[in-house]
Amino acid sequence: MNRRDFAKNTAYATLGAIAFSPKSYARIIGANDRVRVGCVGFSDRFRASHLPPFKELMKSMNFEMVAVSDIWNRRREEGKAHIDKQLGTDIKVFRNNDELYASKSVDAVFISTADFQHAIHTIEAVKAGCDTYTEKPLSETMEDNRAVLKAVKSSKQIVQIGSQRRSGANYHAAENYIKSGKFGPIVMVELMWNVNQPGRWRRPALVKDLKESDVDWKRFLINRPADKFDPRKYLEYRLFWPYSSGIPGQWMSHQIDTVHWFSGLTHPRSVVANGGIYQWKDGRSNADTLTVVFDYGPADMSSGFQVQFTSRFSNSAGETKELYYSNGGMINLDTNEITNTGGLREREAAAMGLKANLLEPLKLESIKVSTDANTGGDELTFNHVKNWMECVRSRKTPNAPIEAGYQHSIATIMSNAAYRTGLKVTFDEKTQEVMAGGKVFKY
Repeated sequence: MNRRDFAKNTAYATLGAIAFSPKSYARIIGANDRVRVGCVGFSDRFRASHLPPFKELMKSMNFEMVAVSDIWNRRREEGKAHIDKQLGTDIKVFRNNDELYASKSVDAVFISTADFQHAIHTIEAVKAGCDTYTEKPLSETMEDNRAVLKAVKSSKQIVQIGSQRRSGANYHAAENYIKSGKFGPIVMVELMWNVNQPGRWRRPALVKDLKESDVDWKRFLINRPADKFDPRKYLEYRLFWPYSSGIPGQWMSHQIDTVHWFSGLTHPRSVVANGGIYQWKDGRSNADTLTVVFDYGPADMSSGFQVQFTSRFSNSAGETKELYYSNGGMINLDTNEITNTGGLREREAAAMGLKANLLEPLKLESIKVSTDANTGGDELTFNHVKNWMECVRSRKTPNAPIEAGYQHSIATIMSNAAYRTGLKVTFDEKTQEVMAGGKVFKY
């Protein structure tokens, strides 16, 4: 019995016989309820990162997977076969989200569709009364970003953004250390994400086989400009704007989220960027090499710090790095160490009548973040899915709430705008718009 039927039958059975308070009634439902979950977009991300922790946790937490929705017939079939085999289920298959939500068969969904679809699919879900685990980037335009924030805040639904660093013990330890004041003011952050993978985000074998009759192309585009069917844009959307910003949305959104989290700031003051397609000239329109420089701090310019993000597809040296600097030393979230490296030493301090400023070395709980397809490691993703499932039950705010997605999307959109216009980009607090050269950035 699903929870809607249970609620209805319980209400009928007790009507006129006994009066439950809303609080006690909710407690009864929560004690007996099984949460029915659907997969919106049977993607590699869902298969490799969402399903394994769900499988491990579902029985103990009284969850079940009941449906898959995908606009590509092949993915629908593959999704049902894979999920049924992994979970021992017989899930229902839906051609699109309208059919899924009209069936009233799900209480929550995993959303791992194309980057530009995340916001719209989240809006659809919460309006249907469903909780969501929504992959990042949350939005690739401010129009979508404002719309999804409003929809979620107007609902009572639990939305976890797939920024799984927020469920990592080492990241929580770093946040607590910075906010305790022991680190001192942040003066600089260096972020890096490098790979040497010509096949990254490419699906040549699938592109060759995909036919327009296999998919609902119009539904794929959602609110993007009308375009003729292109299997590359469908399957390799991360390489093409306006379906994805590429590097900013896929990789930078993870790392810039920690900047917002640790600093308490909600967006950059300004952004500049440079890059291009230097190595893999395969028809893509998104950069394979990118450097973005952010200015962060209060609007009155009384303080602040710089963030530098660099990424390349052509050489993997350096891999992922997240380095936070203060006057007293640094936090290295690659090695999970706090050290006094670069801190103000006695000789230099004394020359200016100051005291030395050196952090006491400290080891954080160790979790290694890698550049593989899981973009964060199995432990982080497991913890993040578990946190979402716990919050679906408790109705508490998850580790990465909608505001976290809204904020990383502002930074992502500003970066994309800076790269595409070559201008210094700012953010208008009043209108909540990204501004490039004094004009609202539009794709």
